[in-house]
Amino acid sequence: MRTIYFDHAATTAVAREVKEAMDPYFCENYGNASSLYELGYKSKEAINVAREKVAKVLNAKTNEIYFTSCGSESDNLAIKGVARANRHKGNHIITSKIEHPAVLNTCKQLEKEGFRVTYLNVDKNGFIDLEELKNSINRNTILVSIMFANNEVGTIQPIKQISNIAHKYNAIFHTDAVQAVGNVKIDVQEMGIDLLSMSAHKFYGPKGVGALFVRKNVNFVQIQNGGHQEHDKRAGTENVAGIVGLGKAIEIADRNMEENNKKLLQLRQYFLEQIKDKIPYIRINGDLKNRLPGNINISFMYVNGKDIVKMLANAGICTSSGSACSSGLPQPSHVLIAMGLSEDIAKSALRITLGKENTKEDIDYLIETLVKVVEYLRTER
Repeated sequence: MRTIYFDHAATTAVAREVKEAMDPYFCENYGNASSLYELGYKSKEAINVAREKVAKVLNAKTNEIYFTSCGSESDNLAIKGVARANRHKGNHIITSKIEHPAVLNTCKQLEKEGFRVTYLNVDKNGFIDLEELKNSINRNTILVSIMFANNEVGTIQPIKQISNIAHKYNAIFHTDAVQAVGNVKIDVQEMGIDLLSMSAHKFYGPKGVGALFVRKNVNFVQIQNGGHQEHDKRAGTENVAGIVGLGKAIEIADRNMEENNKKLLQLRQYFLEQIKDKIPYIRINGDLKNRLPGNINISFMYVNGKDIVKMLANAGICTSSGSACSSGLPQPSHVLIAMGLSEDIAKSALRITLGKENTKEDIDYLIETLVKVVEYLRTER
């Protein structure tokens, strides 16, 4: 039985070109980047090259890029680091109800430390209300953290408008761009972004490595103690091979973005046209215009989304019912609930996220199988 992968929002396969770039840093150029001899220098130089690649894609400076272990660590470092460093200016943080758990749980931790957090509502398509943001922000607001693109429904927020509002009140603006990097052109200067989180394994890089952009004049503190790596902001021996992989992956993603996005949009449109004709009682969740090109989120009424995922998996098709980080939880998606869906409709959701290797034949097999699965589950109900 063949395996067809439609869960690229959860993770992606390491691109062959990325793996080849990483290989020398496992067994040949294996030196610690802090060591004062040639093997160490080679590792340090490889990290510097990767830093330059990330900075170039974001239109940032190389000394504004910090390497981490993942997107979640980048979110933690950004939010906790800024909040604790700027507490003397205020104790108010603004985020949204549809953020990734790495942001929501970090904010909940800061609430225990005495910070006040406002969780903005979203509309039926997953967009925050800019007027609510304006009404919530005040002179005690030190940080606004709104994700660039949602991991479940793909909604892309009006980032530049959000940053303008934050800066009008002298607040710092952070965005979790884990799903956006590699799929959307990002210019941190033009968009007014102060901090940005990313994770390599979302754009065909390796797992276990991420990065954080921090604008040069933004004050933040480290959240783990140790050595002097990453400009004294992120202690720990660098994952040289992983960092090299991230640099190569973001370079490739940026180079091929237009071509890949065109293909993904065509496949998504084809799928939606077919599925609307073949399966009744469905609801497409999220906005179809300002959305990640490979994201599809559909509720199939009268069916549990997790049951669809399991039956598709039996047919060799990999999908999800929501965020990979929340897949084991019994409650419905907090994102879909925040968008106003009932618990039943939220629980019936299926997330399909397309990737560059998917084909029209893959989509046809998915549609054919999905029709049978939904019909069977509705009959069994």
